[in-house]
Parts: sequence; C-alpha cells; structure tokens
Amino acid sequence: MYGRLCNAFSALTMRDCFGMRGLTNYHLSCCVNTLLQTFFATWEIGDLLDKWEAASARADTVPLELKRVLTAMRRDHSQPVPHRDFIHSLDRNGVRLNTQHDADEVFLSILNFMQQQMDDKPLALEIQNLYKISVETYLRCSECPSVQTLTSYLLSLPLHVKEDHDSLEDCMTSFFEHQELKGINCCFCAECGKKTPSKQGVKLLSLPRILCVHLKRYRNGHGFTQKLDCRVTFPETFDFSETLNEALSTDFAQSSWEEVQTTYGGHHRGTAYMLMYRRGSKEELQQPELSG
Repeated sequence: MYGRLCNAFSALTMRDCFGMRGLTNYHLSCCVNTLLQTFFATWEIGDLLDKWEAASARADTVPLELKRVLTAMRRDHSQPVPHRDFIHSLDRNGVRLNTQHDADEVFLSILNFMQQQMDDKPLALEIQNLYKISVETYLRCSECPSVQTLTSYLLSLPLHVKEDHDSLEDCMTSFFEHQELKGINCCFCAECGKKTPSKQGVKLLSLPRILCVHLKRYRNGHGFTQKLDCRVTFPETFDFSETLNEALSTDFAQSSWEEVQTTYGGHHRGTAYMLMYRRGSKEELQQPELSG
C-alpha cells in the first residue's frame, strides 16, 4: 500500500546541537519556547536562514526575528536568550501574547509566515520541505474498478488519540486504515453514474527529513473542549518496516529519554502533544543514543 520507501530516521542527540539554551516564560510563551528549542535542534533551519539576506528589516517579520533568536541561541550560554522580539513579532501577526496556544497551530503558523514573509521564496520552500509529508488520498468504488486520487502534502501528521491506553504505532495504523463509505455516506462514481459504496483512505508517498507528529488530545462536544489525559506511549526509535516501510527515532533535544517517557500521559502526568522525528541512516539507527 505504501510502496518501497527507503528512508530511515535516527535520534538527534545533544552532541548534534550547540547545547541547551535558557528561555524565560514571557507572557505565557512556554509553547513558543518549546518550538524554538525544536527549531534550534533542527540545525538545517538555522543554516538556511543564515543564507537569507532580508530585503526589509521590519519588526513584524517573523522569519527575520526567528533568524536572530536562533543566532543568539548559538552564543554565550551563561545568559537566557533574548527572544522577546520574536514573541512580539508573532503577536503582531495574530499569535497573541498572554494566551495558551495549541503547539501544532503555532508550528504551522510559523512555517506559513516564513513562506509569506521571506523574499527568497526558493529558500523558504527549502525550509518547508524539511517537514513536508507527501500523501495520496484515494476513493475506490466498491462496484467498479474506478479509483479517484488526489496528491497533496502535510506539514505535520495529525493522529487521533483514543480515550483509553494507546500507542504511537496504533495511532498511525488507524490513520492509514481505509474507511468504508456506505448508505448516506456513499460518494458519486463517474464510471457507474450514481452514488456507490466506496473505500476512502490515505497512502503515504514520502516522508520528510523532520517528521512532526501531532497527537490530537482534545475533543469538542456539547459546547465544551475536553482534554484527553489518557496514556499514549511512543518509542525512542520507531520501525516502519511492518506498517510504512520506514524507520524513525525521536528528536527530543531537551531531555533524556527517561524524562521524555514521563510525557506519555495518564492521571497527574505530563502529556506530549507533538513529537519530532529525524531521518538518518540505518547505521545510525543501530546506535540510537539520546543524551540529556
């Protein structure tokens, strides 16, 4: 179903970074701070932004302020990083201060701001391509050989979380399972000339260098938003050989693996909402060290 994909992913260790940098919680900026740490750990972003010479130095330019703060994070480690200008640039672009934000929404907003506000469009596209997941949505008629397909891409993989114990493997399997469309859900088939039962699903075409996984822990119903604190386990290294023919391992630059495991969720526990995985060689996967 997913073809022969030859990508492999390996852990990004602290040795691959410039070391951790302190970020103060400024006007409820903890969500943005976490994303800044992942952008810093993704060294490719800093390297690409270093190549960019902005034509304008406007204060509301998110990619310019991101470039500045990532540069500052590489310098003297004895002081917290001055990142207020970056946070204010987000505020001027609609990501408001003093507000609890969804990490995935802020992540996608920052990538979109880079596409919109960078005057070097090929360079902006290179940054987006670091996260681009190519997928094919298909609709297969159950009464004839007709198959309708649409190729698109995602910048993060949105995975539904069940309300009991779950795992990353189960969430991914559910995401790629086809759905039976019957009864009032039947779709029109041009070959049959009528609405027919069909199967709908998503095929993975390619994975990016950095895979962002969004665990959807919130449910809306009866006018309320409910957070799911249920336990969702995820491995330090993830082997796609049986599901997507891929191998992945987590990019957690801020913590040891033991600390990361405390974010599986459950009552009175921290809960992870976003996971970052880095692609590497199969040889690196054989030694998946993660230092703290």
